Amino acid sequence: MNTFIMILSLILALMFSISVLMKFLRANSMLQHWKEYRYPLWFMDVIASLELVGVIGVISSFWIPGVLTLACTLFAILMLGAIHAHLFRAKHKPVMAINAVFMLICSLLLLWL
Repeated sequence: MNTFIMILSLILALMFSISVLMKFLRANSMLQHWKEYRYPLWFMDVIASLELVGVIGVISSFWIPGVLTLACTLFAILMLGAIHAHLFRAKHKPVMAINAVFMLICSLLLLWL
């Protein structure tokens, strides 16, 4: 695993770890967004759990490289859903989807490398 892949993996794991914490701890901003998405609150736990699986996958990929492909595929699918939720369900301005787009690009880049 080269240094760039390692750094990008750590950035992705950190960003998703923050997202997991915000969802599980029910941060006010996350609750507000979830209300705007019109999703049930239990679905927030499902998404947070999937993100946590991805974070564990990225971290374990330092020892088991093939797991990175699975984790990044999961992240890419989740970020496509997040972009859809921001732009179409909540009708947010595109700027609200920047984090999701960034994490999607990072995931796809890791899949490509």
